[in-house]
Amino acid sequence: MAEEDHQKPTPENTTMFQGFEWNVPADNGHWKRLTAAIPAYKAIGIDNVWLPPGCKAASPEGNGYDIYDLYDVGEFDQKGQPATKWGSKEDLLELCRVSKEHGIGLYWDAVLNHKAGADRVERCRVVEVDDNDRTKEASEPYEIDGWLGFDFPGRGEKYSAMKYHWEHFSGTDWNQENEKKAIYKILGDNKGWSQTVADEQGNADYMMFADLDYSHPEVEEDVKNWGVWITKELGLKGFRLDAVQHFSERFTNSWVDNLREQCGDDMFVVGEYWTGETEEMAKWLGDMNHKFSLYDAPLLYNFSQISTSEKADLRKVLDNSLMQEKPINAVTVVMNHDTQPGQTVATPVEGFFKPLAYSLILLRREGYPCPFYGDLYGMKGENPEPPSCGGKLADIVLARKLYAYGSQEDYWDDANCIGFVRRGTWDKPFGVACLMSNAEPGQIKMAVGDMHKGERWTDVLGWEEGEVVIDDEGYGLFKCPGVSVIIWVNKDAEGREKFPVNFDSNIYGE
Repeated sequence: MAEEDHQKPTPENTTMFQGFEWNVPADNGHWKRLTAAIPAYKAIGIDNVWLPPGCKAASPEGNGYDIYDLYDVGEFDQKGQPATKWGSKEDLLELCRVSKEHGIGLYWDAVLNHKAGADRVERCRVVEVDDNDRTKEASEPYEIDGWLGFDFPGRGEKYSAMKYHWEHFSGTDWNQENEKKAIYKILGDNKGWSQTVADEQGNADYMMFADLDYSHPEVEEDVKNWGVWITKELGLKGFRLDAVQHFSERFTNSWVDNLREQCGDDMFVVGEYWTGETEEMAKWLGDMNHKFSLYDAPLLYNFSQISTSEKADLRKVLDNSLMQEKPINAVTVVMNHDTQPGQTVATPVEGFFKPLAYSLILLRREGYPCPFYGDLYGMKGENPEPPSCGGKLADIVLARKLYAYGSQEDYWDDANCIGFVRRGTWDKPFGVACLMSNAEPGQIKMAVGDMHKGERWTDVLGWEEGEVVIDDEGYGLFKCPGVSVIIWVNKDAEGREKFPVNFDSNIYGE
C-alpha cells in the first residue's frame, strides 16, 4: 500500500436513529423531548435523526401517515389545533437549531403517496376495482361523492396556493353518498393507475385514503416544490420516503432530481419498500437513476425467523439480505414503527436476540445502521416494553463509533456460535472482536492482528468477566456465555472510560 494511501484519514462510522415509535404520547411534546436528548445522541455516536412525519395529520393524535397538509408543520389552526401530535412549528425549529449546533443531521419522513382528512366531498366518476387485484374492474362506471376537496382554510395560500380536487387523485376508498367502502378508481382524461409501481394486488398504486395522481402536472409541481421548501425551511439533510413501491417511480426520480439540484447532491434519501425479496428491491434500485437507499427488510425477516426458532443457524443470518447484496444501499434495522406489535408488517424479533442483531448491524462494515427509538427508550401503548438489549443499546452504538473500523474477518464455523473481528486502521487502531451465541456458551480463537499482541481485551458491555490476552501471532481465545453477545476491545483503548454508557432512557421523566 502506498504511503499516501495509508495515511488517508479513516472516515468515521455514521449511525442514523429513528427518533420516534408508534405510541409516543400525543401531548405535542415530542419535539421538545428530542431537543433535550440531542447532546446525549451526539455523545453516543448518533449522527442523523429520522424524524416522524411532522406535517399536519387528519387527526390531532395522528402520527402523520394520515397526512392532510404538507405545508403545515404545526403552524396553522387546522384539524383541531395548530400543533401536530409532535409539537408546534416553533418547537420544531428549535430542534433543528440545536441539532445543527451539535452537528446532527435531520431526515424528514415524507408521506407522498396520499392525502387524508379532506375538507369536503366532490362529485367524480369512478369504477370499483377488485380489492385483491386492482387491474380488474368490479362495476360499471358511476358517480360518487368522494372526500377529495382540500382547501387548507387555516393556511390559505401561504407557502403554496395549490388546492386539491378530484382530478388530482387516482383513487379513493369511500363513497359518502351511500357510505360504501370500496376501492374506487377515478375516471377522466389521462387517468389510471401508475404503471411504474410494484405489482402487489395487481397494481400497487392505491394504498389508502385519497391516492395522489402524479401524472397530473399540478400535483407533481406542488410536491416537488414542497421538498425544496421544507429542506430549506428546516435545514434538513435528507428524507425517508414512505411506501415508495406505491407511487410513481418516474415521479420519485424527478422529485430526487429536483431536490438535489436545488438543495445539494449530498441530500440523503431512503425509501420504505417492504418486501422479503431482495431481487425485487435490487431491481427497483436499478430503475432509480440516483444514489438511493432502502430499508433492509429481508435482513429483518432473517432476524425474526432466527430469533423465533430454537437453535437456528446463525450462519444464515445475512443470507439474501440487502446488506449482503447491496451494502451501499442498505439501511439496516432491528425494528421500527412499522414492525411494532399491531402494525401491518409486524415482524417480531425476540428480546434475547436484539443485542445480537444490533451488534451485527452496528459493528460490521456493511450497511447504514438505524437503531430504533422504542429499543433505546422502551415502548408505550397496549404492549409496553422496556428498553431492549438490557439497557445496553447505547453502549453498542458507541462501540461502533469508537472501534468498528478496518478489515473484517468472519469466524462462522459453528451454527450456534459465530464471531467476527474488525482489526482497526492506522488512525483508528483499536479494533473490536464480537462473539455471539443463540444456544450454549462458546469460544472461538480469532485473529485480531499481530499489531495487537500483548494487549488485554475485555467486554465493553460488562456481560463477560475476565480478560483475553492477544498472543504474539495476534490471536485471542474469545468467549461468550450462552444466548448472548460479547464485544471485546483492548481495555486500554481510547474511550474505554465511557463504558458503561450513562444514557438516560427515561425520556418521559416518569
